Amino acid sequence: MELKELETRMHAFVAAKGWYAPDSPKAQTPRNLAASLAIEAAEVLEHFQWREEVKDAPALAGELADVLLYLLQLASVTGIDLEQAVLDKLALNHTREWPIP
Repeated sequence: MELKELETRMHAFVAAKGWYAPDSPKAQTPRNLAASLAIEAAEVLEHFQWREEVKDAPALAGELADVLLYLLQLASVTGIDLEQAVLDKLALNHTREWPIP
C-alpha cells in the first residue's frame, strides 16, 4: 500500500470519530499530534524496558502503527510531504559522515 493511501485511510478514520470537528475534545492540532507521537514512541520503548528482545511482537506492532499514524497525520496537517522529506533526508545523510566511537 502506498503512503498516500495510508494517509487517506487515517484521515477517514479521524474524521469518522469527529476529531476534526472544531469543538472536538481531541483537537487534532500540530501540538497535540506531536505530543501524541512522543507518547506513542515512549510506549514503543516500554517493550524494551529491562530487556533486549521483543516479548510481545503483536503489541509492539500496534505501538509502531500508532507512531506511524500520528507521524502521517502530523506531516499532513502541517503541509509536509513526508515522502519527499524522507527522500531529502536520505540524500543529506548520504553526504554526512559519522565518527566511529
